[in-house]
Amino acid sequence: MILRYGDTGDDVALLQRRLARAGYPVPETHVFDHETESAVMTLQRDRGLVIDGIAGPKTLIALPGSALRCYLTDADLVKSADALGVQVAAIRAVNEVESRGQGFLPDGRPVILFERHVFYKRLKARGIDADALAAKYPNVVSAERGGYAGGAAEYVRLATAERINADAACESASWGAFQIMGYHWKALTYSSVDEFVSRMQRCEADHLDAFVRFIAADTALLSALKGRKWAAFAKGYNGPDYARNLYDSKLAQAYAKYAEREKATA
Repeated sequence: MILRYGDTGDDVALLQRRLARAGYPVPETHVFDHETESAVMTLQRDRGLVIDGIAGPKTLIALPGSALRCYLTDADLVKSADALGVQVAAIRAVNEVESRGQGFLPDGRPVILFERHVFYKRLKARGIDADALAAKYPNVVSAERGGYAGGAAEYVRLATAERINADAACESASWGAFQIMGYHWKALTYSSVDEFVSRMQRCEADHLDAFVRFIAADTALLSALKGRKWAAFAKGYNGPDYARNLYDSKLAQAYAKYAEREKATA
């Protein structure tokens, strides 16, 4: 997709929304005007791209702010353990087992997984005819799970959903290394789903911060993590099918490894 001065429509509005999230505020007018062109050129200058004001593939990939990407540090893990009042070994275990290992795709965008059944529910809650949309876009809107494309292709599904309803779309994806669903934004005290997405686009430390907020907001999950009750934690975090993937066993093994390591270096 290539957008340039004079273009109009939903794709332009989506570009304007993404520019604003990335720190290049521009009104969402659906028109690629001079202000939008100027914002695109500023982005291109900041990212070291050819400055032509045209939003082509390279510019669109640069939008999430890949130049600002940073990975988790050991200090981040220690800080999160302190914030939750749990052992660092427990956080290390969760980071090993429950995170995706890397929170960003090679192109700099945060890892996502779009959930069409969640989008169906979010549209219904907004009074939108989700059943009609499911007939038209079955891979994006459905009462059933599925339709996954994986990797960067999930962003194609997300973009289709954003053209239907941008907020509901972002709420219907899990984001970052710890797979936090967008619809939790309010409970996790983000000001909006836009702020949540912007933070997920920034760095893995923000992914971990979202995880900390998620655990802190759920007393049962926090209690399970503090008590190292791995089956209860895995069930609360992954759902009733946790045992099928041996999440509880993997967590217990990882915790034992890190606890022993900490004891040896104490």
